[in-house]
This record gives sequence, C-alpha cells and structure tokens, in this order.
Amino acid sequence: MFATRLISGIILVALALLIVGSGGLWLFAASAGISCVGLFELYRVMKMEDKLPGVAGYGAALAYYGLVWFNQEKFIMLVAVSFLMLLMTIYVVTFPKYGTEQITVAFFGIFYVAVMFSYLYQTRMMADGAYLVWLIFLSSWGCDTCAYCVGMLFGKHKLAPVLSPKKSIEGAVGGVIGAAFLGFLYALFFGSHMNEVANPRLACSIACGIAAVISQIGDLAASAIKRNHQVKDYGHLIPGHGGVLDRFDSMLFTAPAIYFALTFLR
Repeated sequence: MFATRLISGIILVALALLIVGSGGLWLFAASAGISCVGLFELYRVMKMEDKLPGVAGYGAALAYYGLVWFNQEKFIMLVAVSFLMLLMTIYVVTFPKYGTEQITVAFFGIFYVAVMFSYLYQTRMMADGAYLVWLIFLSSWGCDTCAYCVGMLFGKHKLAPVLSPKKSIEGAVGGVIGAAFLGFLYALFFGSHMNEVANPRLACSIACGIAAVISQIGDLAASAIKRNHQVKDYGHLIPGHGGVLDRFDSMLFTAPAIYFALTFLR
C-alpha cells in the first residue's frame, strides 16, 4: 500500500511540475477535467452522478470554465442564477423524483469543486503567476506534512476528534507555521523574479500561513461530507490516494486563498 501511494505521489508531482509549469491551455484543460471528475465524485456520493441535476451541474461547470478561458468573469453571476433557475425548474417539473438535498448539492458542487479549483489556473495566469502558483502546493502539501510531523511529536489535544481523531491542535499550529516558513524560504530563492510583489518574503509567508489555516478546514470539510454519507473515499482514480477529492480536498481551499491573499498583499 505504501509503495503504491508513493509511486502515485511521485507521478502526481511530476505531472504537476509539467502541467502547472506549462500553464496556458494545458493547465486550463487539466483544471476543467479535474473539476468535472471531482464533481462526478461528489454527485456519486449523493447518488445523482447520472441524474438530471448532476448532468446540469456538469454543463454549468463547463460553462463557468468557458467564462474563465475568455476572461468573461463578469458573467459568472448570470451563469450561477441561470443554473439555479434550471435546477429549480427540474425540481418542480419532476417532483417528487429528486429531493431538496440533491438539488442543493448540485448547486453547491459547482462552487465547492469547479469554481474553487479554477483558482489554480487563475493564479497561474496572474502577473508573476509562474512563480506564485507554487504557493498553492506549498501551503497545501507543506501544511499537511508539517502538521503530521509536529502532531506525531507533540500532539496531545484533539483538533476534531469526531471527524479526524488523529489530528491535533499542536499539529494544526505546526502546519500553519511550517507552511508560512516554506513560503518565506520559497521567496528567499525566487522572490527576485516576482516583479509585481513589493515584499515577496512577507507576502509569500502571510499568504501561505493564511492558506494553511484554510486548507485544514477544507480537509476536515471533505471528511465531514464522507462521514455524513458513510463512504471511506470519494473514488479510486488515484491508486493509494483515493479519488480526486481525496487528494485535492485541501487545495480546493488553498487555491482561492492564495489568489485573493496575493491580490491584496501584492
């Protein structure tokens, strides 16, 4: 199991370096594809992956990514309202075939998966995005690693005993501090290439610290959804890791966190 997880992890890192480093169409297509797969996994938990509200959800996700690609974000609210109207029409016309929870999750999933993950691509397309985008991975995976190490060594107080019995408050604090320090080290080496950031070391440290806090909420939120519906993993697409949402659950939160933190800090 460990070997499978390790090999999958190495492949994921290699793909991330290639696709995120390339940016442009490759990253856009990968982001849209991962979002659709993640949306499918979420809808499958709700047993609606092939139902009409779910199909409408896939269409709305693709429509949203179309706006992102053509830089027409001003129409996002139009898509959101139109999608909600469509879902409510499906709900009324087919009543009582679909429950309120299914209609709600169909709408929620677009923002939880597609919109939030799209900020990986949007951060890459920012000025200095070729360097700033890696803060998403540093704050997400760096926080996970640091929290695990600190928690193993010093963890005594449970962070969320029902959702994740092994997570500790000490580990959570260690993850935030570790991620902020990784952001500082990253800026120490690459800050000279960030022409649009006034103080790269400070900005990257604060952005990674903020994102690390939010990433842990994202991780626990994904666990809460799984526990509510008695599933262990969202899928089995990534050997040793589970599904897309199992691997990228915290990144769904760190991507927009880094994007908006840098927007205000730069």
